[in-house]
Amino acid sequence: MLQLETHPRGVVLPVRAHAGARRNDVLGERDGMLRVAVTAAPEKGKANRAIVALLSDKLGASKSSIELLAGETSAKKRFLIVGADVDELRTKIEQLGV
Repeated sequence: MLQLETHPRGVVLPVRAHAGARRNDVLGERDGMLRVAVTAAPEKGKANRAIVALLSDKLGASKSSIELLAGETSAKKRFLIVGADVDELRTKIEQLGV
């Protein structure tokens, strides 16, 4: 089960990223983290921007409402979804088949 955390400004979403993949997609959940794959290379923030775009598309949130809190150069990242509610976000993620 995803380890979503409440935050004063929204919800913290833990992400396990795979950069340089064949396609952009949400792969599922493992160890409490949302697994995502992006085609962008892990250099100069390209993969992080691609993850934000993917999360924005899949969760129906604006790109400006998704902030990287931790893990800029790591595969394990923490994103803040500003203005989100834990239950609503969990429902949206479950609708993705996760």
